[in-house]
This record gives sequence, C-alpha cells and structure tokens, in this order.
Amino acid sequence: MNGVFSKLLRIDVGSGKFKDEPIPEATVKAFIGGRGLGVKYFCDEMDPAADALGKANKLIIATGPMTGTPVPTSGRFSCVSKSPLTGTIFDCNSGGSFGVHFKDCGYDALILEGIAKNPVYLFITAKKAEIFDATSLWGKSTKETTDILREKYGKTSRVACIGPAGEKLVLYANIMNDYHHALGRGGLGAVLGSKNVKAIVVDPGTKEQRTAAVKIANPEQLKVVIEEINKRINASPVTGKGLRIFGTTQLVNLMNSMGIFPINNFQRGSDPRADNLSGERLIETIYQSKEACFMCPIACGRITRTSTRTGKGPEYESDWALGADCGIFDLETVANANYECNEIGIDTITAGATIACAMELNETGMLPSPWKDVKFGNKDILVDLIKKIGTLDGIGKDLAMGSKRLAEKYGAPDLAMQVKGLELPAYDPRGVFGMALAYATSNRGACHLRAYVIGPELLGLPKLFDRFSFSDKADLVVKQQDINAFYDSCVACKFTGMGVPEDYYSRAVAAIIGTDLTVTDAEHIGERIWNMERVFNTKAGFSRKDDALPPRFSKPLEAGNSKGKVPPMAIMLNMYYQARSWSKDGIPTKEKLEKLGIKT
Repeated sequence: MNGVFSKLLRIDVGSGKFKDEPIPEATVKAFIGGRGLGVKYFCDEMDPAADALGKANKLIIATGPMTGTPVPTSGRFSCVSKSPLTGTIFDCNSGGSFGVHFKDCGYDALILEGIAKNPVYLFITAKKAEIFDATSLWGKSTKETTDILREKYGKTSRVACIGPAGEKLVLYANIMNDYHHALGRGGLGAVLGSKNVKAIVVDPGTKEQRTAAVKIANPEQLKVVIEEINKRINASPVTGKGLRIFGTTQLVNLMNSMGIFPINNFQRGSDPRADNLSGERLIETIYQSKEACFMCPIACGRITRTSTRTGKGPEYESDWALGADCGIFDLETVANANYECNEIGIDTITAGATIACAMELNETGMLPSPWKDVKFGNKDILVDLIKKIGTLDGIGKDLAMGSKRLAEKYGAPDLAMQVKGLELPAYDPRGVFGMALAYATSNRGACHLRAYVIGPELLGLPKLFDRFSFSDKADLVVKQQDINAFYDSCVACKFTGMGVPEDYYSRAVAAIIGTDLTVTDAEHIGERIWNMERVFNTKAGFSRKDDALPPRFSKPLEAGNSKGKVPPMAIMLNMYYQARSWSKDGIPTKEKLEKLGIKT
C-alpha cells in the first residue's frame, strides 16, 4: 500500500524472539497509522485489567503514512500503552527525527512484549533487529545514554531511551528521543523500564543502504497540497510569527492577562511576576538558538543556556509547571529544573504539579516536619527535589507517585489538580469552559492536546467562541477530539491547526496513500479511535464519575479576568454524551459502535 510498508516488528524481550507481521490494508484505511494503528492493536491484544507495569502490558510505537514525507511537521511518531499513572489506555507522540529513521528501517510499527531478565537495548536496522546487554547503561541519564549509543552506531542512528526515573518505575517517567524530545505524560518510560529495556536504537543507514522507500501515490497532487499548507502556516499569526519568534512561551503573558495562568497549585489565575517567565524574557536572557523537528517550518523549539547548563526549553507547559504553579518566577531556576527533568526522564507537567501539590499540603500542615522547606516560591529546593524523584531518595519516593497518590496518602485528595490521575496543564478551566469539558472527558486524563480549545476560545482560531459560554462547547470539543485523533494518526503536529484548515491533512494523506479521504472521513476515523479508547477505559473500570474536575474548580476565582466564573460541568457533560451518542452514563452504545465498525 502507498505511504506505508504494511509491516510491523514484534519483539518479545523476555524470549528474545522477533517476528515480522503484515498490517492489513483494511486496518490502515480504518485507523491510518500512529495513534490509531497503536490503539487498534493494543485494544485487540490487551486485557484492560492488566497491570501497567506487569508482563502482560505491551508498548507499541507507530508511525503514519505522512511520517518521513515532505509534508510539514511529518517527523512525529506515536507510542501507545497502558499508563501506570492513570490506569487508562494512553498514547503520546513526539517530534525530532527518531520516528522518520524508524520508518526508514522498513516498519510502520513496533510491538514490545514481555520482560527481559536483565537490562537490554534494541538495535533495529533495515535488515535486522537485535537485542544487546545494557547493564553498562543502567543508571545513566538520557543524555549520557544517547551519547554512548550514537558514538557506537554513528550519525545515521537515532536513540529513544529512558533515564534513571524510568528504571526506578517513577509513575510519570518519560521516553526521551533525540536528546530532548519526549514521549511525555502518563509514565510510558516506566513501562519501558518495567520491561528492562533501556533504549531503542534505529539505524536505517544511508539512502543507498536502505532496502526500500515508501511510495507516494500522487506526488504532484501532494506537492500542491504541501505548497498550500506552507502558505497557511506562514500566514498565521501564531505559526508564522508568534511561535517562530518566541516559541511556546509566547503564551505566558496572554494566559496571565486572561486570568487563567495557574498560580500556587491553581489557587490563583494570574500574578504580576508572570512576565519573568515569558517568551520575551526567555529571548532576552537564556536564548541560544531555534530548533526544528523534521520537516517543520515553524521551529518552535528553543536551545537555551543558563549560568551552569545548556539544554532545550522550557516549553510553555514546563515553564508554568516548574515555575508559576510552584510560586517560582525565576527563569534560570525553571530552565535548570527542566533540563534535569529531561535528563532523568520525567514529565515536567506532572513533576511540577506534584511538587506544587506538596507545597500546598505543607502550607495546610498536612506534611511531616522534614518537608518544612517545600514551600511556594522556594526556588532553592526545586532542582534538588527533581533529583530526588529520579533516585526515589527521601521525599522523592512520595513525589514519584504523582499528585493524586501523594494527596491521598496525606489525607487531602482534593488538593491534587488531576483528572483520572493525570495532572491539569497550564490553563485554569474556570476561565475557558470548553477546556474544562476537554479536561474532564479526555481518555488519557487531564490533557490540553486531546482538544486544544484554547485556539477557538482565546485565539480566535479558526473562529472565536465566547470562553464563558457552555451551550456550544460539547460539539466543539467532540469535533476537536476526533480531528486531533486523526492528526495523531497521520502523524502531524497540532500546532498546524492554528493556521491550516482541517481538510488539508486529509488531502495530504489521500495523495500519499492514493484513496479518497475527505475531512468528514478523517473525523469519522478519529471518532472510531476515540470510541475504541473509551471502550477500553470502560472495561478498565472508568465511568462517568471519572469525567470530573477537582472540587477546587466548583468555586470561582476571586481576582483577575476570569473571576466569578464556574463551568457548569454536569450540564456540559450531559450535552457531551448526547453529542457522542453515548448513554447518560457515558458508555458508547451498541448502535454507535456498530456504526463505527468496532467489535466488543
């Protein structure tokens, strides 16, 4: 089939067995690739009740038909597994160039099974796959691991690996690729660690050494679509200017002015010191250069340097979580904390939010006396706390659980700002009602990327919605969730949605694989993926009660441009279920599943 190799590699790291398997054409047409392909195989093969850190769990890496093509932002790939942090089905996607190099080895997906007896790493080329001992790499940072393996295998190799946090099964450990790109959130690094897999090295070799290349069905048609996509990326004030100049931290001052920039564990929605963390301040103080993922004309990444270290970021979410959410407004401290998270391999949002939760627990007298310095605004302890998370040393062992388990342990579960165990990102839902619904209904827990309603609610992209209205939000959230599931299956960067109309990527995929694919078809594919994930979670024990925000958000903010507002969650949730054609309890109906071709 055009655009894909229609082949996956299955590896049982316990037995050391490798197997190539064909991917049916019908599966590609129904799920495209990336997230969709991973979800399809995962749901078909996994028991929803299985332990996320047990032998039965699987981890699936998948590319899409766009991966490695000239389509803008086509360097991304997806990873699907069961999250040890949330217990839900979970997917992440990452940029850089690892996904392109993996696909160039002649595979669309990799399924990892079993548990190795000792630490190992995988080496995959266009001709073979091998397992090697990784004992000497165990305990090393993601940077050290990548340096060692790239030195061994050369410039055409790429590395995805875990750091010490993944080895020690920190529940929100990341898989890092290309040094500082993350399969972040949800703890898929801990899943890899539970299998004793330190790294995956892919090396397709030079173009002359590769055994095959994917074929494009309609190259001329694709060329026209690419030109149109680039025009719209360049014309957008977000992708053509804001992200290119300031990176993602351009959002700090806007969110603060709107009163939805969470401060001190979501106790406030703005702070006059927020500018200290802004994209403008980053450019003035620690900026070194831009960095772009494969085939990305936006280049939102920022290489930065503090007085002691160099690295990438912080991005907006990391900037907030490690900064304002902890009451810290020193950009150099936040950048150093961000570098540390990347090197030990943990999610910056959950790390910062969990530390912020601990700070509020301490503020209310719920923590033991050795935690007395864990206070809002204490920048001197931030990097040390992150190091302790990576080693499970002292307080780090509790912080490694994530905010939900931490708050429950110390008798104040309401102080964890999470949904389904996943911490909220940097937008207070009291000021963006669509975002509130998106957090509550996300299949992987509180997430802004399932439906980035900030675009229409604040940025007016593609058109402006009243951020405090509720009657129009169910349909808006459903549509974004479905089309984003399609983007994650292509695999495309969601930033393009800030300037590129939805139909352009369906047209790009159609030109690549050679079939008709309208934007309605794309939404239908996304809806199929979303419902399949929901069915998995339902079988895993999740229900309507889990589609809820923390109690804090039932009380309005007392100051700022979002004060006095509370999203009517019960009403919006009923409207959402109705828009989804689910039962009043949030369960996909038999009729809906049959219409989508989902077997249960």
